[in-house]
Amino acid sequence: MHDTKQQWFKDAKFGLFIHWGLYAVLAGEYKGKRTERIAEWIMNDLDIPVEEYRKLVGQFCPSKFDADALVKRAKEQWGMRYIVFTAKHHEGFAMYDSKVSDYNVVKETPYGQDIVRQLRKACDKYGMRLGFYYSQAQDWNDPDGYMYGKDNSRKNYRAYLERICFPQVRELLTEYGEISIMWFDTPMGTTPEESRELYELVKSLQPNCIISGRIGNDMGEYLTTGDNFIPSLPYEGDWEVPATLNDTWGYNQYDHNWKSPEEIIRLLVKINSRGGNYLLNIGPKASGEIPEESIAILDEVGAYVNANGEGIFGTKHVGIYTYDLDWGMFTRKDYKLYVHVFKPRIRLEFLNIGNKVTGAYLVSDKSELEYETCITCDGFRMIEVKVPKEYHGRKNYCICLETEEAEPMYQPIEKGTIPKAFWSRA
Repeated sequence: MHDTKQQWFKDAKFGLFIHWGLYAVLAGEYKGKRTERIAEWIMNDLDIPVEEYRKLVGQFCPSKFDADALVKRAKEQWGMRYIVFTAKHHEGFAMYDSKVSDYNVVKETPYGQDIVRQLRKACDKYGMRLGFYYSQAQDWNDPDGYMYGKDNSRKNYRAYLERICFPQVRELLTEYGEISIMWFDTPMGTTPEESRELYELVKSLQPNCIISGRIGNDMGEYLTTGDNFIPSLPYEGDWEVPATLNDTWGYNQYDHNWKSPEEIIRLLVKINSRGGNYLLNIGPKASGEIPEESIAILDEVGAYVNANGEGIFGTKHVGIYTYDLDWGMFTRKDYKLYVHVFKPRIRLEFLNIGNKVTGAYLVSDKSELEYETCITCDGFRMIEVKVPKEYHGRKNYCICLETEEAEPMYQPIEKGTIPKAFWSRA
C-alpha cells in the first residue's frame, strides 16, 4: 500500500495538471500533417528532426499568459488544491531559466521570461501547492535521452542523467521554493538503482516533496494510475488519476472531444469515492491563453466543488455498497456519509445500510432534511430522505447523512426476505 504520510495530499482530492511547451506552437499539426495521437508527443510521433523542432523557440511568445489569474481561478473558482506544471516534458525544452541547458523559455524564446517562477509567485500569493512534472528518462532533444518506439541501444543514458536530469531536478528543488510534488513520467529503461538515485536526490533536497509513482521501479510514494484510468473498486493507500478534459494533454486545435461538466463531476466523485485524487489537465495555447472550452467546463465543475466541498475534500473511500445507484454516489468521513445526487429525485432511498442515522442535511447550505428508517415489505432495511420541493427538478447536489457509527455499515442483499429461488432465476 502506497502512503505519502502527508495529510494534505490525502485530503486534496482535486488538482490541476498543466501541459505546456513548444508543442503548443504546432497545436497538433506539422507541415500539413495532423498527429493522430496526443499533441505533446508530436515530435516523436511525426519524427520531426531535432534541428527542425528547435526552431519553434522563435515562435513561442506567450504574451497573454497570466499566472496570477490562472492560479487564482484554479483556487477560488475551480476549487483545486494543488497544481502540477510541466517544467520539462519529453521534448526536452525547459519552461524555466535552467542553467544546465540554454534550451529553455528564458534564453531562447522571444518571450524571455521564467514561466515556473511566475507560477511560484502566484501559488505563494493564493496559498496553492505547486508541483513539477519532469520527464526524467525521455528527452528527445538530447542525443542520449530515451525516445519511445525508437532505437535507444546506442544511447549513453547514464551520461544524460548526469548531464541533464539530475542537475535540472536539483535546480527545480533549490531555486523555486517549497515543491510539493515531483511528478516523474515514463521511466522506460531506468534501472532500480537509477530510480533510487533520483529518489534520494529529491529527498536530500526537499524531504517533504512527494514523489509520484512514475519514477519507476515501484519507488513512488503514491500510485499513479494509467492516464484517464480509474480503479474499478475502492483502493487502499494514496493514489491519483491523471486525466484530460478532451483527448489530449498539450493543446491541439483539432481536438474538440470535450467532456461535459456533468461527466467531470461524476468522474471526480467516483475517484474520490474510491479513495483517490483527480489531477485534471488543461493545455494552454502558444499565446498563453487557456482554451475557452476548458474554462467553461471547469467553471461549472468548480461551482459544484465549491458548493459541496465538504463532501469532497478530506473524504475517504466508501467501501463496496450493496447496490449500484444510477443517480448518485457516496463519499464519506467519520460519522458522515455524503450522497452526491446527479439526477432529479423526489426522494432518496437507500437499501441495506445498517447505520443508525442521527441527522440529514443539504451540504450546500446546511439546511436540515426530513428522513426516516424502516423495513420494506420485501424485508430490506431502508433509509429514506425527503427531497425539498425546490430540489425536485434539480441535479448535481449533495446531502449528508450523519451516523452514529464512524464507518458505513453495508448489509448484503441476502438480508432481504426475497426467496433465494428468485436470485437463481435472475
